[in-house]
Amino acid sequence: MSDLKAHAELLRDLHHGKMLVLPNAWDEPSAHLVTEMGFPVVATSSAAVAETLGHRDGENAPWQEMFAAAARIAAAVPVPVTVDAEAGYGLEPDEFVARLLEAGAVGCNLEDTDHRAGGLVDAAAQADRLAGVRAAADAAGVPIVINARIDVFLPSSPIPEPDRLGEAVRRSRLYRDAGADCVYPIGGSTRDTLTRLVADGPVNGNTTDSLDLHALRELGVARVSYGPRFYRGGLAAMRDALEKLAS
Repeated sequence: MSDLKAHAELLRDLHHGKMLVLPNAWDEPSAHLVTEMGFPVVATSSAAVAETLGHRDGENAPWQEMFAAAARIAAAVPVPVTVDAEAGYGLEPDEFVARLLEAGAVGCNLEDTDHRAGGLVDAAAQADRLAGVRAAADAAGVPIVINARIDVFLPSSPIPEPDRLGEAVRRSRLYRDAGADCVYPIGGSTRDTLTRLVADGPVNGNTTDSLDLHALRELGVARVSYGPRFYRGGLAAMRDALEKLAS
């Protein structure tokens, strides 16, 4: 538990210095590659992990399989591991934190998409859930790093386009007050959105055609993640190679 606490404290500290770059992994070999290239943290991609297990993203993989994959990754590398835990798989906060720590992970993404009813979870209810996770982590003695994903910019969001930025700011503040260390406006990596959210604390951004790593750093983004981008890039490269073999 002392090692987990040290890893959690390191992960949290890395949100307040040089921008943390997280090229997401999905298995032990990809996690090894991340650390071999000098990155100080391994983050998982739920989409990539689920697909390698034969399931679709969006909490379609059994949570036991997802945590088992995270445990294999954490056991394979000497650096902190943060897990894309989707919406938490319906686990109560105490059990969720216990499973996370049992896997050897010290951080998590928790999104506010409602995978059962569709749309978004009520913001206040999501804040209560995040507060429960924070309290459970405190009780366990490990200050896990919570990256609260805000899904208002996704195509599945019911929030009208003109209201999305305001709703993202509202959710960001609620989630931070509940104990989130960082917020992640997935699908909303624009200058306007990131500038507004960075003013309140650490933000997870994504590179886009108009925002490279340098631009995100200049905006004050704390961390950058890539989701399943490298996993799918590997499959695309394999497809290209197979097409050449088959021609």
